[in-house]
Amino acid sequence: MMFPCAKDGKQNMQRLFTIATLVTFLGLSLALISCKVKQQEFASPADAVQALVTALKTNNDKELLSVLGPEANELIYSGDDVADLAKRQKFLEFYEEQNHIAPDGDRFVLVIGKNDWPFPIPLVKKADRWVFDSVSGKEEILDRRIGRNELNTIQVILAIVDAQREYAMKDRDGDSLLEYAQKFRSEPGKKNGLYWQTLEGEDSSPLGELVANARAEGYTSEGGQNNPEPYQGYYYRILTAQGQNAAGGSYDYVVDGKMIGGFAIVAYPAEYDNSGVMTFIVNHDGVVYQKDLGENTGELAKTMKLYDPDETWMPVQ
Repeated sequence: MMFPCAKDGKQNMQRLFTIATLVTFLGLSLALISCKVKQQEFASPADAVQALVTALKTNNDKELLSVLGPEANELIYSGDDVADLAKRQKFLEFYEEQNHIAPDGDRFVLVIGKNDWPFPIPLVKKADRWVFDSVSGKEEILDRRIGRNELNTIQVILAIVDAQREYAMKDRDGDSLLEYAQKFRSEPGKKNGLYWQTLEGEDSSPLGELVANARAEGYTSEGGQNNPEPYQGYYYRILTAQGQNAAGGSYDYVVDGKMIGGFAIVAYPAEYDNSGVMTFIVNHDGVVYQKDLGENTGELAKTMKLYDPDETWMPVQ
């Protein structure tokens, strides 16, 4: 088996953060998602904006939900705590950079940053008070979040392809055999996954830790907890065989315990229709396919055994 030449997968990873990520700047813990909080009303749009910024600066999740209203609970949690916190901090950076409140018909919109980015949740008048209208902003926020996460996931899955190719360029376990990795995260002291901890002066592993942690089967952290962490709203799994609809037909990639026949990856949303809709698959050929697996996406993707892109899977353009 001839392995394809390695590409620079790290360049792909650097393309993942754009201004579109700001639309899901808020991050709440799961415990607060079901809280029933009465929404605050304000004397002016400026007072409402100040309350929002204060809640963000103090990381007061309950206050944040109170400012935006209970309808915002789905909007402010994407399924990815790390990404949510980063977007919250980025929002504040853009707010400090530049901000103003602009009229938009009978409502007002907060505009932030040098590029005049409009906050998608408008301020509307309720009797003689002002409130954030999370209901009207919901569709736009979810659409932007899903679109951003799906575009990022395509880049991540291609970066994993590059990482597998890089991994297979060297004998990683001293058995004089070039092979692909069957897991994302290496066991302690080994290099049997795409990510391992390195010492100063050592070459870095082919894959970054954040993506390695997004493997759907979970991982053991220093704290001993075995929980998966989504990366940009998606989980990832390595597939070790392909079906009849793949080029070359049906066969296993693993021979005598070594994955030398190829590799495949599936990426699926951590929360269907919230962090993403499409499921993506790719193999060593590097062509990404997508499909909406529906409400049972999580279960279907977790039990997927084969890379098998039949006519219901569409190539990503």
